[in-house]
Amino acid sequence: MAQQNEGPSVRLLRVGEQVRHVLSDILQRGDVHDDVLTSHVVSITEVRMSPDLRHATVFVKSLLGQDEGAVIKALRTNTAYLQREVATRIRLKYAARLKFLADESFDEGSHIDRLLRDPKVARDLEKPEEEE
Repeated sequence: MAQQNEGPSVRLLRVGEQVRHVLSDILQRGDVHDDVLTSHVVSITEVRMSPDLRHATVFVKSLLGQDEGAVIKALRTNTAYLQREVATRIRLKYAARLKFLADESFDEGSHIDRLLRDPKVARDLEKPEEEE
């Protein structure tokens, strides 16, 4: 018997990935008639579905992080259209409500990378090897 605290189920992950592909396709083809979205390359990095599949949190990143606030605002402005398109292309009992958020994971990774490259940290990381 599977434990309940293992994270999202395979079905949630699969549906989230389907929603990600649909949104990526819509944005890549330029189906949304919005100047901000057509002038920026936007990546859908992850979609997390709620357990009842009624809500989808969509994490996005604009190329090089340019105008991320404007991109998020444009996506939120066009949410109704995007929800209809996702509902049309993915057959679910309910159309998932989309919530767009900037993907901060890249920024966190860069911050950690900068910290690890700091000479003081690098020196501390090398010490255990020298002591062996």
